[in-house]
Amino acid sequence: MAKQNVSEQFVDILVRAGVKRLYGVVGDSLNPVVDAIRRNSAIEWIQVRHEETAAFAAGAEAQITGTLAACAGSCGPGNLHLINGLYDAHRSMAPVLALASHIPSSEIGLGYFQETHPGLLFQECSHYNEMISNPQQMPRLLQTAIQHAIGRGGVSVVSMPGDIASQPAPEKSIEHALVTSRPTVRPGDGEIEKLCRMVDEAKRVTLFCGSGTAGAHAEVMEFAERVKAPVGHALRGKEWIQYDNPYDVGMSGLLGYGAAYEATHECDLLILLGTDFPYNAFLPTDVKIVQVDVRPENLGRRSKLDLAVWGDVRETLRCLTPRVKAKTDRKFLDRMLKKHAEALEGVVKAYTRKVEKHIPIHPEYVASVLDELADDDAVFTVDTGMCNVWAARYLSPNGKRRVIGSFSHGSMANALPQAIGAQFVDRNRQVVSMSGDGGFTMLMGDFLTLVQYDLPVKVVLFNNSSLSMVELEMLVAGLPSFGTTNKNPDFAAIARAAGAYGVRVEKPKQLEGALKDAFKQKGPALIDVVTDPNALSIPPRISAEMVTGFALSASKIVLDGGVGRMLQMARSNLRNVPRP
Repeated sequence: MAKQNVSEQFVDILVRAGVKRLYGVVGDSLNPVVDAIRRNSAIEWIQVRHEETAAFAAGAEAQITGTLAACAGSCGPGNLHLINGLYDAHRSMAPVLALASHIPSSEIGLGYFQETHPGLLFQECSHYNEMISNPQQMPRLLQTAIQHAIGRGGVSVVSMPGDIASQPAPEKSIEHALVTSRPTVRPGDGEIEKLCRMVDEAKRVTLFCGSGTAGAHAEVMEFAERVKAPVGHALRGKEWIQYDNPYDVGMSGLLGYGAAYEATHECDLLILLGTDFPYNAFLPTDVKIVQVDVRPENLGRRSKLDLAVWGDVRETLRCLTPRVKAKTDRKFLDRMLKKHAEALEGVVKAYTRKVEKHIPIHPEYVASVLDELADDDAVFTVDTGMCNVWAARYLSPNGKRRVIGSFSHGSMANALPQAIGAQFVDRNRQVVSMSGDGGFTMLMGDFLTLVQYDLPVKVVLFNNSSLSMVELEMLVAGLPSFGTTNKNPDFAAIARAAGAYGVRVEKPKQLEGALKDAFKQKGPALIDVVTDPNALSIPPRISAEMVTGFALSASKIVLDGGVGRMLQMARSNLRNVPRP
C-alpha cells in the first residue's frame, strides 16, 4: 500500500468529519489537495468562479445541515477572497473549515510572489487559525481545527504551504475520534431558581427570541402559554419561532413590524432567548431583563441584565417551565395581540392597493406571490438590503422552510452563493435566491456555477436599478441619494446566453405565470422582475435619533409596507382573545 502524503491525509480526515464537498478555485499551492480530492470518491471538489462564493456556499451548507462544511483558496489572492464569506459564516455560527494554502515554506517572510500572512488575515473571523509548517503537525492540527469549528460554532482556518502538502504524512500518526456534534448546555440550579422567582414575581412577561431558539419551538410555546407572554422575535429568530405561534407579536428592529416593540417596553420582565440582537436602541432600559444564551460572551453585551443565564434555550425552558407558577391573567398578552393585529391592518394596504396595475411592479407584490407559490420546504437565500425587508415581511415560515441571509454580517452579494451551497445539499429541494440587482451583479459570475453543475436554483431578481437600502439610509440622514443608480442589462437575456432559463417580467399580470414556469424548470432559472425603485416609505417624522447605525429609537416601524400572510395569522390569534 502506497504511503499517504499530507494532502491525502488531510482529505481523509475531512471525510471522516463528514465533509461532503470542498468549494474553491484551483491554483498552484492548492493543487496537491485538489488532486487528492480527485482520487477520493467520498468527497467532491466544487469549482466556483470566485473564492468569496466558495466561503458563502460552505457557510450556507453548514447552516442547512448543522454539520461541518469546507472551502479552500490558493495562496495569497486566492485565499484572501475567502475572507468576506468566512466573516459571514463565523458571525452566523456556521461550522466551516477553510484551507488557506500558502507559498513555499522556504520563502515565507521573504517577500515572495503572492505572499500574505494568513495567520494575521483570518484572525478576526475564526476561532482557530494556524499553519501546518511541518508534516509532523498532522493530523493533530487539523483535528483540533475541526473541533474548534464544530464545538464553538464558527470558522477554523488552516493554512498550509504547497510543498508541505506534497510531503509524506507522518508514520503512526494519532487519529482520534472526532467531535462531530455539539452538546446541550444546562444552566445551574441556582440560575434556574433565580429565574423562576423573577418570572413568578412579574405580572407582565415578554419573550424576545433569536436564532438560538432553533429546535426549541415547542418549549417556547409551552412556556409562553404558562406565563401568558407575548412572543416577539429578531430577524434571525423568524424562521424558528413565528410559525404556529398564538402569542406572536412580530419583529423588532429596523425591519420591525407589529407590536414587538411595545411588548418589550411595556412588560415587567423581558426574557431574551438565544438572541444577540445588536440594536440596543430598540431594547428597553427601565424593565428587568434576563438573557439566556449558550454563548456566555453574548450575555449582557447589548443591555444591562438583571440575570444572565448561560444555557441552551431548550434545556433552560425544560428546567424552568415546570417550576414557574402558571399565570391566569391574559390582559397584557391580549392587549399586545390586539395591538399587533391593528398594526398589521394599518400597513397591509401598501401591497394590496392596485398592485396588479402598478408599473413598475411593487416589490412587495413580488414577495407576496413568491411566498404563495414556493414549496412548503423551500430554502430561501436573501440578499442584504431591501430583499431583507421583503423576506422579513412576506416569507411565511412553517417549521420546514429555511431562510438564510447575511443577517449578522450584512454583506452584499450573499444570496446567489448561499443558494449554491444550499442546493448542493439536496438537488430535489427547492432553493430560491431572492437577489437584488446590486448584490447579484457583484458575484454574477457564479451564475455560471449553477449552469456548470446544472443546479436547479431559481434566482428571483428584484431589479429596481438601484441600491435601495443605501438610498433609504441617505434619505433618513437628510442626504440626497448619490451613487446609488445602476444601469442594468436584460438579465434574463444574459441567463439564456449562459445556457439557463431566463424570463423578464415588467407587468404584474405576467408575474405569477412567469414564476410558475420557472419553478417547473429542472435546471437553473432566472426571473428578472423589474420593480419600483421608489418602493420606500419614510416615517412621517424624522428625528436625529433615527440616523446613526439604524438606531431608530423614535420610530418603531421604519419601512411602511404590507406583511403578507402574517396578517392572517394575527387575525387568527385574535380569535383566542376573550371578548369583553
